[in-house]
Amino acid sequence: MNAAFAPDLLAWPFAVGLLVLATHVPLGRRVLARGIIFLDLAIAQLAVLGVVAAHALDLAASDWATQAAAATAALAGAALLAGFEKRWPAIQEALIGSSFVVGASLAVLLLAGDPHGGEHLAELLTGQLLWATRSQALWIAALYALLLAVMAWRRERLTGLPFYLVFALAITASVQLVGVYLVFASLILPALAVRGLAPARAVASGWLLGAAGYGGGLAFSAGYDLPAGPAIVVALAVIALLGGALLRVAAAGGER
Repeated sequence: MNAAFAPDLLAWPFAVGLLVLATHVPLGRRVLARGIIFLDLAIAQLAVLGVVAAHALDLAASDWATQAAAATAALAGAALLAGFEKRWPAIQEALIGSSFVVGASLAVLLLAGDPHGGEHLAELLTGQLLWATRSQALWIAALYALLLAVMAWRRERLTGLPFYLVFALAITASVQLVGVYLVFASLILPALAVRGLAPARAVASGWLLGAAGYGGGLAFSAGYDLPAGPAIVVALAVIALLGGALLRVAAAGGER
C-alpha cells in the first residue's frame, strides 16, 4: 500500500473520468448497436498519430498545437471512415481495423528515431489520468456539453458523417488524458453491461457502473502505486461483468 496515498488528490482525475463517461456511454451504445466495435480504437489511434506527428515536428511544446494536430487527424480519419461506410458497407469493419493498424504503424515509424519514443507511445496508450487538472476538466466539460447538446438535438438522426465527427471530437478530447485502452473500455464495457435495457435506463446505469469502475480503479492505482489507465480498465471489466449480471437478473425479475 502506498503510504503517500491521499484521496483528495483523486478529485480532478475522477471528475475527468465522469466527464469522459458522459459522452462515451451513449456513444458506446451507438457503436455497439451499429456493430462497428473497433471504430473507437481506429479514431483514437488516429488522434494519437496526430499527437505523435506534432511531437515529431517539434510542435508538442504547445498544448494547442498538439490538440489541433490530434483533432485534425481524428476528424480526417472520421471523414474517411464515414466515406468507407457509405461506399463499402459490407467490409466496413475490416476497413476500420485496417485504419487502426496503419495508424499505429505510422506512429511507431514516426517515433523510431526518438530515444524516448517508446515511453511517449506507452503514455498515449495507457493515459495520464492521475495528473488531470482543474483546467483540463473545465475545457473538456465545455466541449462535452456542446457534443451532448448536438447528440440530444439530433438523437437517432445523428448518423453518417455528423456522427463520425461528433465521435472523433469526443475521442480526441479523451485519448490524451485517459489513453487508448481506457477510451475503448469506457465506450464498450458499460455498453455491454446495459445492453437490452430501455435507452434512458441504459445510459444512467452505464454511467453509474462506469463511475464505480473509475472510482475503484483510481483508488487501487493510487493506493498501490500502479498505472491508473490499466487499473481502471480492469475495474471497469469486473464491475461491468458483475453489474451487468445483476441488472439482467433484476430486469428478469421485474418481468414476472
